[in-house]
Amino acid sequence: MPSLQPQSAGLPSGSFGGRRSRAAGAWRWQRLLAAPHRVAFWGGSVVLAASALWWAAALLARAAGLALPWAVSPTVAHALLLGFGFLPLFMAGFMFTAGPRWLGLAEVPGRQLALPVAVMLGGWTVAVLGFHLSAPLAALGVAAAAVGFALVTGLFGLMVLESPVADRDHAKLVLLGCAATVVAQWAAAVLLVLGQEAATRAAVHGALWALALVFVAVAHRMIPFFTEGALPAVRAWRPRALPGALALLVGLQAPFAVAEALNGGSLPAGPAALRAVIELPGGALLLWLSLRWGLRESLPVRLLAMLHLGFAWLGVAFTLGGVSHLLMALSEGTLSLGLAPLHAFTMGFLGSLLLAMASRVARGHSGRALQADNWTWMMFWVLQLAVLARVAAALWPQLGTGLTLLAVQFWVGAVGAWALRHAPWFGQPRIDGGAG
Repeated sequence: MPSLQPQSAGLPSGSFGGRRSRAAGAWRWQRLLAAPHRVAFWGGSVVLAASALWWAAALLARAAGLALPWAVSPTVAHALLLGFGFLPLFMAGFMFTAGPRWLGLAEVPGRQLALPVAVMLGGWTVAVLGFHLSAPLAALGVAAAAVGFALVTGLFGLMVLESPVADRDHAKLVLLGCAATVVAQWAAAVLLVLGQEAATRAAVHGALWALALVFVAVAHRMIPFFTEGALPAVRAWRPRALPGALALLVGLQAPFAVAEALNGGSLPAGPAALRAVIELPGGALLLWLSLRWGLRESLPVRLLAMLHLGFAWLGVAFTLGGVSHLLMALSEGTLSLGLAPLHAFTMGFLGSLLLAMASRVARGHSGRALQADNWTWMMFWVLQLAVLARVAAALWPQLGTGLTLLAVQFWVGAVGAWALRHAPWFGQPRIDGGAG
């Protein structure tokens, strides 16, 4: 087992492509096709960093009183790009790296993802231009990106069908979440053309819970396994019924999220109370599960702790959502916690778990030790500050503008630094001389 001691800190080197790294060798475009995670994670890194910079610029321009041209409302554009943009790309890289092992199949060549990734990158380039110039152009870009992810989902579906392995539960949940996301993204593109921006945003909010289905399936499979490998005293706890329970818990959120978005961010008293009845015990269960899986024990092992802390945000998001919807039910919609539960879920759970898992894959598949050095650890905690600042902005509206600007700067710092550091690895040879 590799040493669990942190490596010395180092500044990120290289760029998104083209420069030479003395430690890892020359960057070559062709190397992106050496393994599925390389091409998909590189594309995801580009969209992650670019979308963070784009949204930070939009918020800073608004705070400065500058009028940017918008053909699509900023909130809808923000939801589309940050909801559908980088997450499917990273998911594609993970699905075709871990998926063959789960399913007992041969490794997948990286070139198989070249076309879907190129289509997704092209689609989001067109979509961002459309956000500022033309709603139909934006819809075309969103639809094209959906086609790219549909290709990924179809290829993964074929793998699930071909698998000789009896236990394909996790892969099936991942496939279901991806398929639902593709349908929601296509729906969003159509609704955008029709000028139904509230419905477009509702489609994104529903899709976020389809993405969560993928994340909880991966978390259930990987977190206990990694924990037991690093901390033998913590026994893996993965009862067979748990994936179904987690899938049901997050799946039930989707229709409520769609209804709430269609209703301007609120729910009538009855549905709000029902959602609170699901969320409050669900949050308690998820927080207990975080502890049961070894959250406390994982903290000295940084790379492992990142996974555990990311998953813990789901319990926090459910708890905040339960409190918010209980207030909504008791006050006839006049009181709530605003966007605090949503950002605890998206930035906290999805964002933190993405950074943790992508860091693990990037390090392991570049021949580096599976440990978080000081730089990786710092990036993760800057991300946590971003989440806390954004949640606080929703809870204290009087400080909302300042805290939101602070949050977006922390977000840019965290994900931008992550992308600048890791994106070059995907075009460089492994530092241990291995293949892939």
